[in-house]
Amino acid sequence: MLITISGGLDSVVLTHLCSKLNLDITLAHCNFKLRANESDVDEQFVVDLAEQLGLEVFIEHFDTKTFAETEKLSIQMAARELRYNWFFELAKSFNFDYILTAHHADDNLETFLINLTRGSGLTGLTGIPEINDNIVRPLLPFSRTQLEDYAQQNDLQWREDSSNASDDYLRNKLRHHIIPQLKDMTPELLSNFNTTISNLKETETIVAEHLNEFLEHVIEADNTTQVTFKISEFNKVSNPKAYLFEVFKDYGFTEWNDVVNLLKAQSGKQVLSKSHRLLKDRDYLILTNRCPSEGSTSEASFFIINENDKVTKTPFGTLNFEVVKAIEEHSKTIIYIDKDQLQFPLQLRKWEKGDVFYPFGMQGKKKLSKYFKDEKLSLVDKENVWLLTSEDKIVWVIARRADNRFKVTENTTNILKIQLTVTSSVAEKS
Repeated sequence: MLITISGGLDSVVLTHLCSKLNLDITLAHCNFKLRANESDVDEQFVVDLAEQLGLEVFIEHFDTKTFAETEKLSIQMAARELRYNWFFELAKSFNFDYILTAHHADDNLETFLINLTRGSGLTGLTGIPEINDNIVRPLLPFSRTQLEDYAQQNDLQWREDSSNASDDYLRNKLRHHIIPQLKDMTPELLSNFNTTISNLKETETIVAEHLNEFLEHVIEADNTTQVTFKISEFNKVSNPKAYLFEVFKDYGFTEWNDVVNLLKAQSGKQVLSKSHRLLKDRDYLILTNRCPSEGSTSEASFFIINENDKVTKTPFGTLNFEVVKAIEEHSKTIIYIDKDQLQFPLQLRKWEKGDVFYPFGMQGKKKLSKYFKDEKLSLVDKENVWLLTSEDKIVWVIARRADNRFKVTENTTNILKIQLTVTSSVAEKS
């Protein structure tokens, strides 16, 4: 097990308890370089404690201020992201089954009040989870006072973080001013709070069960690139906003009125979070990841394929080119064409308005936009359509339909097999 230790009271108590129980533990300490020499003294304290207890310790230094400025985060959020990323990396690299943190009951109350003041759903009011994947918080049932009593009874030493004395942070304001008054008014505050948290968690379980049943009806399709939700199911419930919040709360959305307005918006309207996009498309809401390069030109959207190229890697998969003697199999990811009808180099590009092709098996031409409408492609599906072209003539609407002008006939002498090996989901409608 990996114990995250700052050198403060709570993490020292946790380390001491685990050591007394002869558990197989290793320590991990972050030096965020935020308090000059004090940070280095904390580090040395942890190193000395590890040596005293005969434990291995990992130390990592972070340039927290630079990271916060680069990522546009507060110092607290930057430090949190840095430390948890490092803890997860250690756990993966050294096969630690669990990461133990020393959060206690007072921390839990502070988190509850912070979420309450910022506006939160039920999940935000259930406090810090005792177990979250491989993160375990064994001290959550205990108050800071209880930890202090244990430390004094066992003559433990610890470090006090001077930044905890400052009122610059909301958590410290609550800790120094609000919570002491609440405890004066209600001595059983923490005990009552733990009961409230337990009750809220039971209610959360009921909500989760109902939400799972709702999702079975509302989800129309789910694949690796998008999830499609039926708007009609949201309109059936008495409070669509509450259901929208529960369904999409984990995807970073914050403008919930805008999300609700999507239910009656025109097709093409969308709401964005940092990580996801929610798009209105006719009778559906479509949830997709936002491409890391969205809004930039860093990802290639145009490829040249020469006559001797056997393999071309693309954002959606790998195209393989092979001259064969006969047609063997047909699928959405394999086409056979008359190679002599091609003019190299071929081009691979995204579709554009005004594109026209001659659908395989049909007479005459058709606008791609009309073809997409007939095939009932969603807006997201259309965004992901790629074309293989020869001298601006469409050879293949990738993974959908070949062009009749390049089909194999009885006069064909060179049959070119083009096969797509999919690396990410592409549309499968024909």
